[in-house]
Amino acid sequence: MHVVYSQDSHQPGDREWTVWPEHCREGTWGWEIVAELQPRADDAVLRKTRYDVFHGTPLDDLLQRWGVDTLVICGTGANICVHYTAATAALRWYAVVIPRDAISALEPFDLEASLRQTTFVLSGHVTMASRIRTLPCEPPRTQPLVAEGADLVGSRAGGRTSLVPAGAA
Repeated sequence: MHVVYSQDSHQPGDREWTVWPEHCREGTWGWEIVAELQPRADDAVLRKTRYDVFHGTPLDDLLQRWGVDTLVICGTGANICVHYTAATAALRWYAVVIPRDAISALEPFDLEASLRQTTFVLSGHVTMASRIRTLPCEPPRTQPLVAEGADLVGSRAGGRTSLVPAGAA
């Protein structure tokens, strides 16, 4: 199973801080990946500066190299980071699956609107995390795969579906 973390990364003067309060400043506690989700040596960590983990990162190249065709995306900011990542994935012809119990939003309306867009506009599928199954393709991970603050991307390669964190911000 391939695991990719997207790490929201900002530096002093970042223009995003004119929209949102300062957050995820590189080198600070709020920028670090939480202990429960620490990457293993063979995991990839992609620093992202925008909402969409595809923007400015090699994510698409990695997914293509691994033969991925389905992404299971979860994490914080259902209507922001999760949504924009899902939209870009769909525009690149990846199938999109979002487990509704593995995402969050600031407001219930934002969560529901994002899920509606996922199914209606992106032709994605909304499910529950417990309904996602993986086939073993390596020894099991010791860290949890679904946790608050992490985006997860699932891959289907060679008939195996695996979960891949797309971000821990």
